[in-house]
Amino acid sequence: MKFVVSSSALYAKLQQIKSVVPSKASLAILESFLFDIQGTTLTMTASDAETTLVTSMELVSSDSDGKVAIQSKLLLDTLAEFPEQPITFYIDNENLSIKMEAMNGNYNLIGQNGLEYPTLPTLSEDKQSIKMSAKVLRNGIQKTLFAAADDDMRPIMTGVYFDIATDKFTMVATDAHKLVRYTVCGVENESPTSFILSKKPANAILSVLKDEEEVKITFDSKNILIELVNFTLVCRQIEGKYPNYNAVIPTNNDKKIIVDRQSFLSAVRRVSIYANDATELMKFEISAGKMEISADDLEFSVAAKETMVCQYDGEPIRIGFKAKFIQSIVKNIDSNEIVISLVDSSRAGLILPVENVENTELLSLVMPMILND
Repeated sequence: MKFVVSSSALYAKLQQIKSVVPSKASLAILESFLFDIQGTTLTMTASDAETTLVTSMELVSSDSDGKVAIQSKLLLDTLAEFPEQPITFYIDNENLSIKMEAMNGNYNLIGQNGLEYPTLPTLSEDKQSIKMSAKVLRNGIQKTLFAAADDDMRPIMTGVYFDIATDKFTMVATDAHKLVRYTVCGVENESPTSFILSKKPANAILSVLKDEEEVKITFDSKNILIELVNFTLVCRQIEGKYPNYNAVIPTNNDKKIIVDRQSFLSAVRRVSIYANDATELMKFEISAGKMEISADDLEFSVAAKETMVCQYDGEPIRIGFKAKFIQSIVKNIDSNEIVISLVDSSRAGLILPVENVENTELLSLVMPMILND
């Protein structure tokens, strides 16, 4: 089998799917890309057995159809050093030896039988489908994924939950310390449904979304199929019942503090440098018209405090939050101003944009830390 392909085009395509390739695979063949040549179309697949990402491109020429698995790291490292030029692949169908011929040299490697590469799972007959723009899906994943848990003991919380109603859909992620809820209104779906997309496929699809595309998501009780114009992703969904996220969101936070988002974020970043590395505790003291942000590490005798103006005219309140949680939430908001909504020092705080993007609602929740002084 012989085919000719643009080196830069091939490299660009493989770069887009390489994140799915496992560093240590249960099956050795999964450390390779699957090349499937049909006519002058090359289809490339990367998989870790639970998440599979597929794309395709046109070849310059090809003399026959066939499948071969090529070691991913070796191929990518080689292609990375080529300037744009045609690369000719010669594949011996008997012993699977591969020769890559470039303008100034030849490169020899060994492939594996493409027929041994795992096949894509088939969704059951009770599958359901939804459609949305790639821009909406991108925003939803970007706004929520960072809040998902990393704890394998709670797998149900390690992904993004899609809660789909007939007139809106909501994406949620939480690790029990912080929660983000992103709702898109004004969409039409046939019936209420839900699924959980885990982190790896969420990041993989995020890297290939183009805002002008429409995305079709099909899912059953076990698998999720996401179809774009030139990419297909199939993954196992996280099975189980997602926590009732609305039940933990307070509705009586009556203390509303409005601050400039960028000024607040910059102050938090500066002061957090002085926080204890183990606790990352930051203290916020809010009174009429001003907010004091402080942190200290008594072990090293360092401390920092900043004062900034805010819009608030209620009773003074003092509360502690983990620095990295506040930073990750605030930098995820697009509005110029944010609302910090509190009850007291022991209950969850809400952080919201003053202005939401049209047809969307973003809400973030963060649990407080105990103040001992």
